[in-house]
Amino acid sequence: MTTQHPPAVIPERLFADAEAEARWRARFHAPRMSVPDWALDAPAKNLYVSNASGVWEVYAWDRETDEHRRVTDRPNGTLHATTSPDGAWIWWFNDTDGDEFGSWMREPFTGGEKETAVPDVHDGYPAGLEIGRRLVAVGVSTDDGSRLFAHADGKTSEFYASKDDAGVASLSRDESLLAISHSEHGDSRHPAVRVLRTTDFSAVAEKWDGEGKGLDPLEFSPVAGDQRLLVLHERRGREELLIWDIAEDTETELELDLPGEVSAGWYPNADALLVVHFHEGRSSLYRYELATGQLSSLDTPKGRIGGASVRPDGTVEYSWSSAAQPPVIRARAADGTDTVLLTPPGRPAPESAPVVDAFVEGPGGRVHALVARPAGAPDGPLPTVFTLHGGPHAADEDRFSAYRAVWLDAGFAVIEVNYRGSTGYGSAWRDAIEGRPGLTELEDVAAVYDWAVESGLADPAKCVVSGASWGGYLTLLAIGTQPKRWAAGVASVPVADYVAAYEDEMEQLRLFDKALFGGTPESVPAVYRECSPITYVDAVQAPVLVLAGDNDPRCPIRQIENYLDRLAAREAPYEFYRYDAGHGSLVIAETIKQTAAEVHFALRALDAAK
Repeated sequence: MTTQHPPAVIPERLFADAEAEARWRARFHAPRMSVPDWALDAPAKNLYVSNASGVWEVYAWDRETDEHRRVTDRPNGTLHATTSPDGAWIWWFNDTDGDEFGSWMREPFTGGEKETAVPDVHDGYPAGLEIGRRLVAVGVSTDDGSRLFAHADGKTSEFYASKDDAGVASLSRDESLLAISHSEHGDSRHPAVRVLRTTDFSAVAEKWDGEGKGLDPLEFSPVAGDQRLLVLHERRGREELLIWDIAEDTETELELDLPGEVSAGWYPNADALLVVHFHEGRSSLYRYELATGQLSSLDTPKGRIGGASVRPDGTVEYSWSSAAQPPVIRARAADGTDTVLLTPPGRPAPESAPVVDAFVEGPGGRVHALVARPAGAPDGPLPTVFTLHGGPHAADEDRFSAYRAVWLDAGFAVIEVNYRGSTGYGSAWRDAIEGRPGLTELEDVAAVYDWAVESGLADPAKCVVSGASWGGYLTLLAIGTQPKRWAAGVASVPVADYVAAYEDEMEQLRLFDKALFGGTPESVPAVYRECSPITYVDAVQAPVLVLAGDNDPRCPIRQIENYLDRLAAREAPYEFYRYDAGHGSLVIAETIKQTAAEVHFALRALDAAK
């Protein structure tokens, strides 16, 4: 018989003060958009995604007429889209209720009937897409592994199949070469690169840097006949750039005198790179001249670059925000003039509080955290929420977050920890969780917790741990392995029972987990047992709220129910919010409802603990 789990309480109002209530809702409702992407041979034909309708959907923008048109209209939203090189077609990925499993659709840029883009390719999880003038390469992943297909002259053929993780990465401008990423060596977290001829899909070149050193193919030069491929490598312990000339079989490592890590894209003439630099929670933009090695800052404000690209005329378009300032899409011309490119309809989001840095010595080295205090808060210890990012290979940044802001409005200090496993702090920091995931990160969280209490910032009786996805996994693991630290836990779309999650999750994640844990649950059962929240469920003391999507392929619902059943058997205090979507929701009203449930739950838990 299925256990009836106590439902989460959804408050009609989160704040008694009408102004505060309106402000937090306005931050979520404020229209936002991504940096526009344009057709390679028709740069006036643009796409972006926006939440202007209340759901994240795809929009077309014709710069010649300045006409904006909503392309997709699906109950659970759409995020992934691109155009054909001539701008005639819009391609977007069609899944079912957020389950990420589906196929690519296409429709005319100006509107019209949609159709399956490549009918002969079976449904699956997307594994890369490159659209050329004569050739389309598309990757699909299922429980049987990865399969890559080519479509040309009305015919579709499979050119690659593997049980290992693989994907389409980049098509050369003249469409003679195709770069793919693969993990045939057995480690999907540190992939290799293969370049194929598109005439017969035979291998032209192969590059792998060995165990623990991944290569990420970014993109071929945008100039026809130029066979240089831009690649991310980590030969010196952090992500850096190299240019691989396939025709000459040479490579050039670009040593940029910058701390932290970088990524990049080409300028239109392939004479320079637009470099995105990430260091200690903040990002910035540079132009790198390939002929001279000169690196020039584009002088963006302190904060986060959410996306950047270079137009054919050399204008750099980018998204920027900071913890205090909402995101804006800007355009920086070649002469240095920087203006707002696009302003979504409606009122902008109210501003929020800035974040400051904290550097804390942890068992594995210095831990970086971002700290925000509610406006007008007293100097004494505050209720504090530790919001743990997902990934695990991601990082918290000095960026605008409506979620952070609502916790601040509710009177909480907010601490975001870039624990071991986070990106931007070098390969050793990112890979330190191998063989002991979850528990390693929580050692860093504990060090920051102790600093926050000892410094007088956090009230030790009023500390809440919260996170989504990998952060949700860490939340459940935290309340089980560190029960005396936490007054409440809020876990959204978490891993709760790792063995059951491994059995049910999408194949790409099984391969990721195999590499991270050092094997499968059958080959290293002790590691999965030690690092699974359900192992510690009987030690949980704090009340916990769990939120989960019915169609989530990353953190499937069965393993969450296993964990909740164990809580129910103990009559432990918990609530459950279940919704009809996948790994999170693209519907703003749903996001607001879940956020209200989370903060309301934490406030009630702290009030009950008095």
